[in-house]
Amino acid sequence: QVQLVESGGGLVQAGGSLTLSCAASGRTFSTNAMGWFRQAPGQEREFVASISGNGGSLSTADSVKGRFAISRDNAKNTVYLQMNSLRPEDTAIYYCAASWGPYSTRQYEAYDAWGQGTQVTVSS
Repeated sequence: QVQLVESGGGLVQAGGSLTLSCAASGRTFSTNAMGWFRQAPGQEREFVASISGNGGSLSTADSVKGRFAISRDNAKNTVYLQMNSLRPEDTAIYYCAASWGPYSTRQYEAYDAWGQGTQVTVSS
């Protein structure tokens, strides 16, 4: 059973930056793809970014492409989401997720472990 703990959320003005971190434990980290999803009030959870187990393959949602970047440090069992040029519409709870396989994927069903989420609020 893998445990995921997110950190780094908060309140930021539009145009600002935040870096989210997700520390994983309980499973061999480098064998699993990792992803970030977000959920705004009244909306479904949506894919943000994913990264393969070895870090060689990335995928990013069109809505954040060019502004957000996912990365991982397998030596630290940690995945990151660097968020730049934040917009009010980026306001959501951000969730880290671990896939049961090594390949980067946007599919919600491919993830079998989730963190508790961290709130990101972008003011206009």
